[in-house]
Amino acid sequence: MTMSTMESWFTLVDTTATLIQEKLEVSYLEAVYLTGVNLFEGEIIQEELLHNELLVKRLRKEYENFKLDRVSNEEIRKGYQLAILKGMKEATQAHHQMTPDAVSLFVSYLVNKLTAGNENMSILDPAIGTANLLTAVLNHLPQNNVTGFGIEVDDLLVKLSLANANLQEHQIELFNQDALQDLFIDPVDLVVCDLPVGYYPNAMSADKFQLKAETGHSLAHHLFIEQSFKYTKPGGKLVFLVPNLMFEGDQTKALHDFIKDNGVILGLLQLPSSMFKKKEHAKSIFILQKKGPEVSIPKQALLAELPSFSNKKAMEGMIQRIDNWFANEFNVKE
Repeated sequence: MTMSTMESWFTLVDTTATLIQEKLEVSYLEAVYLTGVNLFEGEIIQEELLHNELLVKRLRKEYENFKLDRVSNEEIRKGYQLAILKGMKEATQAHHQMTPDAVSLFVSYLVNKLTAGNENMSILDPAIGTANLLTAVLNHLPQNNVTGFGIEVDDLLVKLSLANANLQEHQIELFNQDALQDLFIDPVDLVVCDLPVGYYPNAMSADKFQLKAETGHSLAHHLFIEQSFKYTKPGGKLVFLVPNLMFEGDQTKALHDFIKDNGVILGLLQLPSSMFKKKEHAKSIFILQKKGPEVSIPKQALLAELPSFSNKKAMEGMIQRIDNWFANEFNVKE
């Protein structure tokens, strides 16, 4: 059985990252970033640090034998994602959770529908992680004039985002900062985000938010929604992956009131429960629109429980239903 292009690409990243990791005594994830930089720059940036002629020759041979220009953006994204997932399993850092591929692709399909007719576009992911979700979306957009922005507090994830975006030749401006502080970007046409779930530790920063908790720590995912609205243009769309538990609890009313005042709920699509080991980890895709002069409330919001992504027939039926909804509500044809 021959290796697929994506598997060959992963093998290259994995092999060269492992060689760099062992010699420089860095983490595997750091080495994945470093080999990504080498591939993008077309030279071995760490040559002096490696201080080993045989190793440099081996790396150069590995890079030169692989034709990166024959690999599609999606193959680059998926192969690089596999290497990052391998590194995350070794690092076992709980907050490093990557959006599952089937979900990223489904979100891409929804974004395509939501942005149909937009010639130039700006997209923000305020919790970009390794840029897996954002680059999946960008890879499936027909528009060429798209500018991406990503915020990430973890400096290693920012590096991985940078290498990932560069290898796929996407124009993404990255900011290494707490996304709940003031951002140095203009409002965007679209926000897409797999929301960080949990409590936000910085009580002083949370204090400026309408959705701060009355007592104790505020919920980070609520604050991220408020922050995202702040940096969305009037009439702009927002697509969030949210915990199902977000719609329960004593802070739900404040969130509901905030959304009612500032936006319109377009849809809520519950992801298949089979995707989650525990019921409390289950998520949904929450689709919103910021209020603006030409924004109208849909006659009917798009509400559904998604079937398993592996159930082809059921998914085809669901896609048809969603296509019909977009055609009726937004006059978006296939």
